[in-house]
Amino acid sequence: MVNRLAESTSPYLRQHADNPVHWQEWTSQALTEAARRDVPILLSIGYAACHWCHVMAHESFEDEQVAAVLNDGFVCIKVDREERPDLDAVYMNATIALTGQGGWPMTCFLTPDGRPFYCGTYYPKHSFLKLLSAISNTWRSRRDEVEHASTRIADELRSMAASLPDGGPPVDAMLCDRAVQRVLRDEDVEHGGFGGAPKFPPSALLEALLRHYERTRSVAALDAVTRAGSAMARGGIYDQLAGGFARYSVDKAWVVPHFEKMLYDNALLLRAYAHWARRTADPVAIRVTQQTARFLLDELSDRDMFVSSLDADADGREGASYVWTPAQLTGVLGVDDGAWAATAFGVTAAGTFEAGASVLQAPEGAVDPDDPRLERIRGALLAARRARPQPGRDDKVVTSWNGLTITALSEAGVALRDPALIEAARSCAAAVVDLHLVDGRLRRASLGGVVGESAAILEDYGALATGLLSVFQLTGEARWLATATDLLDSALSHFADPERPGRWFDTADDAEQLMLRPGDPLDGATPSGAALITEALLTAAHLAGADRADRYRQAADAALAAHAPLLDSAPRSAGHWLAVAECAVAGPLQIAVACDPADSALLTDARRLAPGGTIVVGGAPDSSELLTGRGRVDGADAAYVCRGRVCDLPVRGAAPLAAALGVPAGPPV
Repeated sequence: MVNRLAESTSPYLRQHADNPVHWQEWTSQALTEAARRDVPILLSIGYAACHWCHVMAHESFEDEQVAAVLNDGFVCIKVDREERPDLDAVYMNATIALTGQGGWPMTCFLTPDGRPFYCGTYYPKHSFLKLLSAISNTWRSRRDEVEHASTRIADELRSMAASLPDGGPPVDAMLCDRAVQRVLRDEDVEHGGFGGAPKFPPSALLEALLRHYERTRSVAALDAVTRAGSAMARGGIYDQLAGGFARYSVDKAWVVPHFEKMLYDNALLLRAYAHWARRTADPVAIRVTQQTARFLLDELSDRDMFVSSLDADADGREGASYVWTPAQLTGVLGVDDGAWAATAFGVTAAGTFEAGASVLQAPEGAVDPDDPRLERIRGALLAARRARPQPGRDDKVVTSWNGLTITALSEAGVALRDPALIEAARSCAAAVVDLHLVDGRLRRASLGGVVGESAAILEDYGALATGLLSVFQLTGEARWLATATDLLDSALSHFADPERPGRWFDTADDAEQLMLRPGDPLDGATPSGAALITEALLTAAHLAGADRADRYRQAADAALAAHAPLLDSAPRSAGHWLAVAECAVAGPLQIAVACDPADSALLTDARRLAPGGTIVVGGAPDSSELLTGRGRVDGADAAYVCRGRVCDLPVRGAAPLAAALGVPAGPPV
């Protein structure tokens, strides 16, 4: 065998193409080879921006001694978790079940038919060599124990996959209120956000809390959004020079990030900050929305689409591009500006990171955020930073993450009144559909304009459909609605569980059959596929024609009902479900504006005032399903507000529209 990763469409796998390990991709041929040789499989799963994946690669997979042991006793398979999230889900569940925790790199030992019998994460070289020796000895001398353990683990994972209970509380205002109360009890009021270290941006929960505030006027919900949004914006998790968020903070105060920047995090956070900005005109929300949108366009765009991530490391050192000492500030800015910048960005002699370096922050009250000196210094430091070694970029384009980005850019364009962002969303939608939709079915990813072979999963269908529906509402172009509904029809045909109404699998019924068919209803780093597809179905039910609308509405209602137990028992892990439920309980709201969309102030106001998840269309009578039979009133533009299937009398002007929606008119952004 030889290393076969050089021709992979995954940048992460290509990073390992020169390893002396005889890496294979996950194929039936690799599994067959393990059976022929009668050796176990070493399955290593990671991703391109993962710091500890790089560490294990340097320590072990680039080492000739380790490679010799691996090549002699194992068939070694390397998987990009972002390209094959189905494999990642199956074996991450196994790792957590066996060890109580998970993470990447994930290191699993499997039988030739794919059943895991030992799992872990990162291993230093010497520990790894001892483990390999122990696994080989056990495989040769105690095979019956391996077979028994792998069968037991596989059975347990299948049992866990069906653990969501049937039946639950009704999806109503009371359920949403209880879920929010439980979420708020877990808030870190001092530092913002939820839980302790490591602390992840609660993007889905922020969107849900904003929708809850719009429905109930809950000051507590809005305060939680403000605390988290402001704290993250001040912290080191946010790039104070170029914008954009790192994956998570290693501490509970958002000071020191794990430096990789992921497309999905920034798309989800852009949506939440844009919503916060649109609802409150908070200057922090506006600034972060502007800067995060700019970061996506400047740093993660390619061929109108958006690539996956920036690495945590640069020149082999984590965070090397981003951290500063007082002397480095002075070297770039001079003595006076250097001292001022140290105060502005919280850079101290002791440092907040390694070797006396500091991650840039924006300590509250340190300097006036509107001081023009700040922008000048930020520009000078950014130019100096760009002369340093830069993080690697994973240029893989993932369907679902681009779908999230399309939605976020659309909503940021509305919040900032920036048509360029809406056009970027539209261009991305066109590029993804044209490349990733092959013979009516989505593919998961592409690289360099070449689409990969991996089939899309449920989250790809849900996130892209929602993005296309957002573009349709802003442009009125029928193409986006038609493609979105085709995607939803395909999802209903291939991902819905025919035996349990409202339940979904993450892989299609005609996809590769793994040890088990994954279907995780909880949010992870991204919202669950089931929650995403439900959001799309709920929206499409009020935009599609009558032949599809009832089917979509029934499917969305069934999904919400089936997953209500999550909102009752684990709302912090079901943030996107809570956002979708808030939308459903509110109606969902629909606003149809009879107007000329090109110059309608009322349509602009409707988009600005609409609570999160509201469906907004504008145009002439009969130009869309929501405008059928609805026209202007006395020669003036008119807005028709509906909740579910019940509609109010038309209104004219921003103030009466805000009153009809139950939201403050507020200052426009």
